[in-house]
Amino acid sequence: MISHGLGRYEKTLAGLGRKGRRRALVGQGGLDFTSNDYLGLANSPRLKAAIVSALERGVPVGAGGSRLLRGNHPEHEALEAEAAEFFGSDRVLFFGSGYAANVALFSTLPQRDDIIVHDALIHASAHEGIAASKATAVAARHNDVEAFADAIRRWRSAGGTGHPWIAVESLYSMDGDRAPLVELAMLAEQHDGFLVIDEAHATGIFGPGGRGFSAALDGRENVVVLHTCGKALGVSGALLGASAILCDYLVNRARGFIYSTAPSPLTAAAVREALRITADEPQRRAEFDALSTFANAALAATLGVEGSGSQILPVMIGDNGRAVRIADRLRNEGFDIRAIRPPTVPEGTARLRIAITLNVDRPAVAEMLESLKVAMAEER
Repeated sequence: MISHGLGRYEKTLAGLGRKGRRRALVGQGGLDFTSNDYLGLANSPRLKAAIVSALERGVPVGAGGSRLLRGNHPEHEALEAEAAEFFGSDRVLFFGSGYAANVALFSTLPQRDDIIVHDALIHASAHEGIAASKATAVAARHNDVEAFADAIRRWRSAGGTGHPWIAVESLYSMDGDRAPLVELAMLAEQHDGFLVIDEAHATGIFGPGGRGFSAALDGRENVVVLHTCGKALGVSGALLGASAILCDYLVNRARGFIYSTAPSPLTAAAVREALRITADEPQRRAEFDALSTFANAALAATLGVEGSGSQILPVMIGDNGRAVRIADRLRNEGFDIRAIRPPTVPEGTARLRIAITLNVDRPAVAEMLESLKVAMAEER
């Protein structure tokens, strides 16, 4: 019998189950149509060799403390310097994850008299940081520049005196569509504000040399860019690029940076190699782009569903239970696809999130889509 203390949690879990929203851990299996390992680097021989080399030259597995104590290793500093040069940033800080970086950024940089205007579909980690901020916060309609502008104007009219912070993803993780970065950058300039761009799903694969969609904006004093290392770069962690002043402010004020054990120096060594691979092997991006273009066309031809134009292909199902059943069936047939349900996506928009990576090829994509077509017809 479950005690009273645990019963409330079991009740919540049961409620999630009735709504088709209870989650469980599912192991890897079958062809990869769900990971963010877009360039297939996670199992790269070059990354493995970089780890071995780092161990042989004495790089430790653990940092042993926060960056402000003894945890600041030369590998961290070398990565940050190389990343700043690679992305064209004034300075870069290395965080243990994109989630940690977003929480530190939004909870620290916007001040009490500022406003954060964020896209309605921005990542949960940004929401966590915004919730911890003392600044006013408001959501703007997805990818609607005028909605961002209206929010800033209303705030000014109501007596807002600080600076606006516009927060977006360059490529949205659940819909696969792009943000209008140039227009948003102009809006930030017009209102003496800042633009925060999360490049999580673009770093390494889009922009000149894999520098992301924000490459033309990197280095501007009012632009903050987050590049995660656990997706196309194949490792883990996050690189936050900003002006030297903002980075120094984070080092002095961001609690998540100050009071966290530093990321593994071994991980920093691996990320350094991932950036070198990105620079040295442009053929990976070319191959990835061709495969993504094929997948978008095949999705339209097989299912009559318009592709996003990127490597993230959402197939809308609507009903939570049906989405789970279709995903389960596909996994049983050898295609690792997951159902995405609320609250990750809005109510009524449960979907299959198909991710195209270099871990599959064209025949695998075509076979998967044919299986999906049958499953969608039969699973009601």
